[in-house]
Amino acid sequence: MTPGLSPTQQTQILPPPVQRLMKALHEAGGEARVVGGAVRDVLLGRKVGDIDLAANLPPEQVMEILAQHKIKTVPTGLAHGTITAVVDHVGYEITTLRRDVETDGRHARVAFTDDWREDAARRDFTFNALYADSAGQLYDYFDGMKDAQAGHVRFIGEAQARIREDVLRILRFFRFYAWFGKEAADVEGLAACRELAALIPRLSVERIAREVIKLLAAENPVPSWRLMSDSGVTPYFLVEATNLMRLQALVDNEKQYDEPPLALARLAALLPQDEVVALSVAKRLKLSKRESEKLCVLAKLPTLMRDHPLRRLLYHYGAENCCAALFLHGENMAQALGTLAAWENPVFPIKGEDIVKQGIPASPRIGDILRAVEEWWIAGDFRAGREACLAQAHEHGKYP
Repeated sequence: MTPGLSPTQQTQILPPPVQRLMKALHEAGGEARVVGGAVRDVLLGRKVGDIDLAANLPPEQVMEILAQHKIKTVPTGLAHGTITAVVDHVGYEITTLRRDVETDGRHARVAFTDDWREDAARRDFTFNALYADSAGQLYDYFDGMKDAQAGHVRFIGEAQARIREDVLRILRFFRFYAWFGKEAADVEGLAACRELAALIPRLSVERIAREVIKLLAAENPVPSWRLMSDSGVTPYFLVEATNLMRLQALVDNEKQYDEPPLALARLAALLPQDEVVALSVAKRLKLSKRESEKLCVLAKLPTLMRDHPLRRLLYHYGAENCCAALFLHGENMAQALGTLAAWENPVFPIKGEDIVKQGIPASPRIGDILRAVEEWWIAGDFRAGREACLAQAHEHGKYP
């Protein structure tokens, strides 16, 4: 029999809200088990994120049962058997056991089942097909525990078949290898990813972007990205991302100064230091406006750091961007980090209305004067006070 979870592990993935959900379904004649990443991570001693459950009852019945127990549910993916139960303001996905009826590499048509092994067989990797019941008993149908402990990312069954069901599994293979791999990559899995890489453009760019960001958030994504590049996979979704030496240098800098990884900075490290290229990649991956702006800033800031005082850049681009760019730039780190730690963004002491009060008529020229005075103030390392800035504005206002 597969060993069970320890009391400490049970506390992590079977907290009272999860036990409440499991009990409600059990009392109605069903069963729910925690499944996937939460089970894998607790077994590896890693921090547990979202806790997902699988159930052997149809989704509509699950919703009806939970409603009787006054538990709010949301039909987040009813066609695929998924609902979200909300307990104490936390959402828990509950997905009915299922098997694939038809797949096209992007979407699957599923049929519900009550067979736990059949549900496990449709999942991607062995260590993602682990289940734990309410008593902490583990269910491992494909030696996932062994693979998790060995850091072996292995497809369930035939690798090409799993990929053809969902092409995103190519990127997931490299993402999980970045996070968990301890040995040489699985030969069959790697070969399948290489042979089917040309299918990647079928995927939505949003799904690709999510996997890229997750991969780059690993402690050291370099070996996995190099493997992906050497296998001819990256040209199918991010041909510009080739600067592995720069990415390794960034990872080394982060480790030296105990800086948490920033996936967007790591993406910027892989790309040419070119704002036009960064904008093109951001548009192609459909990054959010904030993410796009950050990626573009990180494309140019390290170069600007060679020729401009850090305090000027801090004022224009903010401490968060400058910190990320500093780790990309990689020079004079200790001194620059001291400047960052002590930085308090100064406030420019005058506004346009102050210039108007000096007798200069309101017009677009006010903005020109304001910008000129601000640049003078910045060049003086922000030391000039309000009166000095007003005097400078008055001087500029004398000349048309």
